[in-house]
Amino acid sequence: MTVAFLSGTRRRATAAVAVVGAGLLTLTACEKPTPVATLTIGTESVNTEAACYNDGKPLAKDVYDACMKETGKTLEVDPDLPLRIGVDPAIAENGWVLGVEGSLSNEAEESKKTYQSVNSRAFFPPGGQDKLRLQVVEVKNQQPVGVWQFQLKKKG
Repeated sequence: MTVAFLSGTRRRATAAVAVVGAGLLTLTACEKPTPVATLTIGTESVNTEAACYNDGKPLAKDVYDACMKETGKTLEVDPDLPLRIGVDPAIAENGWVLGVEGSLSNEAEESKKTYQSVNSRAFFPPGGQDKLRLQVVEVKNQQPVGVWQFQLKKKG
């Protein structure tokens, strides 16, 4: 019985092709990073990639609704300090609004700025709750295309 063996050179070439192919397959399985949103209060900040993102295309209603119920990274908030919101230029280009507890206010104004400062006391009125979910929602043609989730927790 005769068994055909590959020469050493061919074996190495075949192995190299297999490794390169596996590497390319791994890279194609990776999602590309989404734009980032950041919240800062005082010297503390948190940033996150999108909880839901459709690369600039509108999110399906069921995906958007489920995403608005998620909880993101937590930032402790001193109500006496302003809350600063920063977004990637890619988010600002389309426009974005803030959501609170999964709802967008009818009065929410769309911003095309990469940075905005808001009064954090508005989120924590006296006698109100001590934590809440805050969303940065990227909109394009009045349709949500991305959601970034945060949780604010009142200090003290």
